[in-house]
Amino acid sequence: MKDAQEKEILDILQKEQYADIDTLAKKLFVSPSTVRRKLSALQKKGLVIRTHGGAQINDDNSFFPSFTFRVHQNGFEKKKMALAAIKLIKNGDLIFLDGTTSAFFIAEYLSEFKNIRVITNGVDTLSLLAKNNIAAYSTGGYIESVNPSVLVGHYAEEMIGNFHADIAFFSAVAVNDDGEIYDCFEEENVIRKAMIKHATKKVFLCDSTKFGKTSLFHLCSLNDVDYIVSNHDLPDTIKVENPPQIITE
Repeated sequence: MKDAQEKEILDILQKEQYADIDTLAKKLFVSPSTVRRKLSALQKKGLVIRTHGGAQINDDNSFFPSFTFRVHQNGFEKKKMALAAIKLIKNGDLIFLDGTTSAFFIAEYLSEFKNIRVITNGVDTLSLLAKNNIAAYSTGGYIESVNPSVLVGHYAEEMIGNFHADIAFFSAVAVNDDGEIYDCFEEENVIRKAMIKHATKKVFLCDSTKFGKTSLFHLCSLNDVDYIVSNHDLPDTIKVENPPQIITE
């Protein structure tokens, strides 16, 4: 790439997944208006996705990678994490699963439990639960055009509020060094917040690629979480006053 600044922006986004305009401007020692021009050029080339106040790398030349594509990203690690996560489940539990691929892998292993009921906003997760004869409730809601594998909106949030789950499993794209959890989609965070509010145990599914990163919309703090299920111990760079218990295997 001939433009050094464009290349530097891509390098930053490849590493961080998301960055806002002010952060990019500081790292490149240029004005925010220059960053906006560079991002516009990169977006026209199909290399980045512009979001509210920033940008993220375009992994597969579409607005957001498909669910099938994401299932295969770190699939082996996600399966191991799912097997670790189900150790927290007991027969008869009512479970919240968000619409992420990390939660989807948990759904694969629920048939070994008795009298399990699941509430999820994941379209593909619902299909898998039905295939495995797991009693499941859909949150309802509308299908977001950006990420058509999830149900979001007022009806989904209201449905979740009608239940109190024994355990909620959720994921997000980033957890920064202050232990704050972020995601790039606001509507999905609304649903996750409702699940967290209405569950006894809160379990954050987080592979090591998400450590030390940030994104646009704040979800919660690690202090609000009871367990982290990961493929790696929490790095020393993440400082949390009362870190939740981490389950790695």
